[in-house]
Parts: sequence; C-alpha cells; structure tokens
Amino acid sequence: MKTTAVLSVLGKDRTGIVAKVSKTLYECSANIDDIRQTILGDIFSMAMIVTLDEDVCPFNTVQERLAKDGEELGLQVTLQRKDVFDFMYSI
Repeated sequence: MKTTAVLSVLGKDRTGIVAKVSKTLYECSANIDDIRQTILGDIFSMAMIVTLDEDVCPFNTVQERLAKDGEELGLQVTLQRKDVFDFMYSI
C-alpha cells in the first residue's frame, strides 16, 4: 500500500541533515516526491512530500526511525500522513 506523507525537519543547521534523513527514507524504500529547504541564519528548515511503500516499511516504522534521526541530530522531525495534514490545515 502506498501512502503519501508530509515530513518536516527543523533545528539548528549542521552538516549531514539531508544525508541522514534521505538515507533513512531510502532504507525504508520511500520516494521523495518534492523537497524544499532553507537556512535562516543558523536555523535549518526542510519540508518533503514522500511516498511510502507500507508493504515494505510501515508508516509507524518510518516515523520511529526518523524520530530517532531527529534525536541524534538534535532536530524536530515530524512525519504525518498527507490526508491527516490536509484535514488539520483545511479551513
């Protein structure tokens, strides 16, 4: 089953953020559909739209692995199903 999700990463800029997050997504057979990132002073901000193959790696597993990456890097990492994200931010 394919699931579209929204991934956000926020925290102090440092080397290796994109590499670590991308590696985890790759290991979970996820596809990065779109990505935007910016650095505001020393603050790193990134948003991704990703497609997960839950037959290979369930959503909760991907979410847990990315949360672990966030802890290791000292970042806030949030993964939400896109339909939940859309509902939360609908008017």
